[in-house]
Amino acid sequence: MFKDINIQLFAAGDVVNYAGDGVGANAGTYDTNLNQPVHQGDLAPEIKEFYSKVLLELAGPNLVHDQFGQKRPIPRGNGRTVEWRKFSKLPKALVPLTEGVTPAGNKLNVTAVTGTVEQYGDYVESTDLLDLIAIDNVKSETAKLLADQAGLTMDTVVRNELVGGTNVFYATKVSGGTETEVTSRTDLTADCRLRVKDIFKVAAEMKAVNAPKINGSYVAIIHPYVSHDIMMEAGEAWIGLQKYTNNVSKVYEGEIGMLAGIRFVETTEAKIYGPAVINNGLSRLTVASNVSSSTSVVVNETLEAATYTTPIPVYVNGVANTITAVAVDSTTGAATLTLGTAVTASAGAVICGQGAGKDGSAVFCTLFLGENAYGVTDLEGAGLEYIAKQRGYGNDPLNQRSSQGWKGTKGAKRLLEEYMIRYESGSAFSDEAESN
Repeated sequence: MFKDINIQLFAAGDVVNYAGDGVGANAGTYDTNLNQPVHQGDLAPEIKEFYSKVLLELAGPNLVHDQFGQKRPIPRGNGRTVEWRKFSKLPKALVPLTEGVTPAGNKLNVTAVTGTVEQYGDYVESTDLLDLIAIDNVKSETAKLLADQAGLTMDTVVRNELVGGTNVFYATKVSGGTETEVTSRTDLTADCRLRVKDIFKVAAEMKAVNAPKINGSYVAIIHPYVSHDIMMEAGEAWIGLQKYTNNVSKVYEGEIGMLAGIRFVETTEAKIYGPAVINNGLSRLTVASNVSSSTSVVVNETLEAATYTTPIPVYVNGVANTITAVAVDSTTGAATLTLGTAVTASAGAVICGQGAGKDGSAVFCTLFLGENAYGVTDLEGAGLEYIAKQRGYGNDPLNQRSSQGWKGTKGAKRLLEEYMIRYESGSAFSDEAESN
């Protein structure tokens, strides 16, 4: 799908490629009328257009959260605000008509919902030496990486808006055949799984508020770890994608199957709330030896010495606490935590950052969506742009550096909270997952 391109194939008029070392790698083009090279700030327009299309095509598969939103174009000349329209339902017309009398009628109630768009972007520089000695086509590979980055960035912007919704359910804890209701994220553990009956319950909740379906079905965005859990339980009740593709007008990015009339799309970018980092990149620690009513706790992990002006919030054995300092023995390397409150704990007890389950379990968000639940800005037009600079531009007196990058504008807004449900659960993989 993605191949090296010869600039000569796209050049217009008398301007042609003059060095031939790959797209965008040259210092410029050659003007046959003037018999001399011409340096340009960008690639030839045709090549830039080609790479812009490639950027959109390769970014697309990452836009799982984006694909079900009500699309609106990026506003031009109207600042950073984009508007979506929300139409209220008409009440039932239960008053019988009188013969020959025109009723008062009704009016549409349209509410404008506005959101702010932000601009995002990144670029990569490459040198003339890298272009010269690299085995791979650096420009092409860089374009692929940038497209992947752009798609994930834009999708995450949308995802972060969606997971802020107020309509949330928590998975029930099931242990030893006993079910315990969970009412907060902190009480979720690996034993709190999304189950088949939960999905049927969500479908009923969506129907109860008359949430419109998307192409005939509700949609769920789910993490692979959670979809694994649900498919293992569902067995033959799970309808694989290959069984119904002939009956749908469109297969969604990441779609894997159907259950309870809900089509599931899978992405590793489904939101995970993991315990916050404590020290040295670690979010989970274990107590090295028994502690009795002490604020000093030795842990098994290698940490960096630190004193915290703002204490680090943690859970110690499931109880909220703080860390005010970390001391490291210069001989053994053993790390000792200073806690804000004295604790009694056994060797192996878990100390974790706050933000997810209080036992250190990661929490997974599955989003169930009806039509028009949220709005997004479109990537076409000003939404996503490929930018290439050739050697010799900017502060580059020796023509040593070129760059490729992308710039995009994105906005998302929840429109109808009742048309979306966020279902938070643990998973068989809760102990190893991290925040994303």
